[in-house]
Amino acid sequence: MLELSKVTKAYAGSAVLRSVDLRVPTGQTTVIIGPSGCGKSTLLRLINGLILPDEGIVRCMGVTVGIATALALRRRIGYVIQDGGLFPHLSARRNITLMAGQLGWALARSEARVKQLAELTHFPTAALDRYPSQLSGGQRQRVALMRALMLDPEVLLLDEPLGALDPLVRYELQTELKALFDALDKTVVMVTHDLAEAGHFADEIVLMREGAIEQQGTMTALLEAPRTPYVERFVRAQRGLVDSFVKSPG
Repeated sequence: MLELSKVTKAYAGSAVLRSVDLRVPTGQTTVIIGPSGCGKSTLLRLINGLILPDEGIVRCMGVTVGIATALALRRRIGYVIQDGGLFPHLSARRNITLMAGQLGWALARSEARVKQLAELTHFPTAALDRYPSQLSGGQRQRVALMRALMLDPEVLLLDEPLGALDPLVRYELQTELKALFDALDKTVVMVTHDLAEAGHFADEIVLMREGAIEQQGTMTALLEAPRTPYVERFVRAQRGLVDSFVKSPG
């Protein structure tokens, strides 16, 4: 489904990604984790065709991502960023339906899809005509998720989607998102800095360090069989959060 082969990306001569090889299986949730500046968000932008690699190849759904293919591919990819990235001058409904309108969807089809997504994300339909400034943080993220899912994409990319939320709202959305991912059976790539959150969502975790993949595998493998001293230190630094997550009933 998604594959990066020997991908390198640099800005102003400083390497952000260094010869990265990554395969993301179809229908699974892969979580990319690591400290700030390790290249997590850059990976998502490369998959989405928002930027192109300096070296190497990015393939998405069997298509090589490039100038000629990026636009068409993005219509098959849902993308959610931290705090939603909603257009402030558009209502929640208009934010959600913007691309469908550009593609000429009939109003009845668009409204039916919005209703379906509101039910899936537990978003109150009465709030669909409010503007982002009139919504809570959790509601804005639900709108961003509905916008990302509007065209029924095959791939869903989420870049720190819960990072700006308060702990209670974050916990509620973690639970809802996990159930949603399981129900939709889509290929999901999610970025977070929180190892416990990664364990909650991931079929597989990719731990990055300084633009390279340090270890890739299950949460159990990271906890019980760290491959490098860095992995061991990273896990130890978040061990309290991880232990709390492991002991929680959900």
